[in-house]
Amino acid sequence: MSIARQDAWTDNEDLLLAEVVLRHIREGSTQLKAFEEVGRELSRTSAACGFRWNSYVRKQYQSGIELAKKQRKENKKTNVEQMVTATVVPVFAEDKLEPKNQGPQVSSSVSIEEVIQYLKKLDELSKLFSKERDQLTNRFNEIREDYEALKEENRALKGQLKTVEEDYNSLLQIMDRARKLIILEEGKKSETVKFQMDKNGNLERVNK
Repeated sequence: MSIARQDAWTDNEDLLLAEVVLRHIREGSTQLKAFEEVGRELSRTSAACGFRWNSYVRKQYQSGIELAKKQRKENKKTNVEQMVTATVVPVFAEDKLEPKNQGPQVSSSVSIEEVIQYLKKLDELSKLFSKERDQLTNRFNEIREDYEALKEENRALKGQLKTVEEDYNSLLQIMDRARKLIILEEGKKSETVKFQMDKNGNLERVNK
């Protein structure tokens, strides 16, 4: 049993780790398998490889990771299309070309296990799409409820604003009438009050 290395990582080892991990991502494999492969290659533990990747190397290859994920998605799409072509097209072709009195034909290039795996993948995709559809439907309903609540709140605020405007206009009218009354009262007072000089030369107010 070989002893796992514990010395410092070199640039070439970091490069190898990155290449293997990115390859596993592109191929739809797991990072754990990549760490195990690198560990065997460098005589290090998979845990050490995983720690090195997550703590240092991964930060240097963010764009490479995104590209590998994109390639993995494209590869999955291509594989599904190839599976459909390999299973469905030959069957339809044989049904069309073979005489009707012969039994059902099965393409020799596709096994039953592959067909079952393909159908399982379709079922998984269907469940995934259904789950996403339900999540989007729930989110849409939440947004619609929030919209209705905001619309009702807006209607209530408009009603309150109208009431405030009416009260403000009423207050202005009251203040205007009060100002006019004050002016009238002051005018009446000025008409009924006059001043005269007393014997000492001081002014005193006398009523008319």
